[in-house]
Amino acid sequence: MVYDLNLPAWKWPFYVTRHPIEGYEDLRWKKGYNMKVALVIVLIFFLVSVAQSLMTGFIFNTSQTKYFFVVPYISSTIVLFFTWVVANWSLCTLFNGEGTMRNICCVSAYALVPYLASVVINTAASNVLLRTEEGFLSFISVVGVAWSFILMVSGMKAVHQYSIPKTLIAMFFTLAAMVVMVFLAVLLVVLFQQVFVFFYTIYTEILYRIS
Repeated sequence: MVYDLNLPAWKWPFYVTRHPIEGYEDLRWKKGYNMKVALVIVLIFFLVSVAQSLMTGFIFNTSQTKYFFVVPYISSTIVLFFTWVVANWSLCTLFNGEGTMRNICCVSAYALVPYLASVVINTAASNVLLRTEEGFLSFISVVGVAWSFILMVSGMKAVHQYSIPKTLIAMFFTLAAMVVMVFLAVLLVVLFQQVFVFFYTIYTEILYRIS
């Protein structure tokens, strides 16, 4: 059932969060995809990840380090997210998926909302809870991840017009494609590094001979 909705762009993520099943179908029919909102959510994904590392209570913080490096957080949030989008679009294009890269980006970003909310709640709660109350944080994490997973499945199903089994299969192969993409990217970086070292060695050798 498609409801007569005329929501502003920023409200759609919260609407689909509250209506995991029909929310994305409403979003699709109303063409409520908004890249600006999606990019803001991805940015919040990055900021929440950083905040979780730096602001989690001392008792529960297992990632405390002497130095802070932003690159791992960018890789595990922004880069990971867009790798998912590209991999899903590339794969589903071959399997008659109807979603565009823009649509996939939007529904994937909207699906992150429960997970981000759970991380924010856990980060705040970790500063007031005791070690014996760790089960509460685990419960919130499980609920957030499970809710986001349900939203992701619903979003992929709606945007590609797949059945649920085909959606799950597509998501599994998307993860496999991401692994391949990361492997090729690492391989390419290593190759360029070796080429750079080779030419730099030649350059220094020539300078040595000249001098």
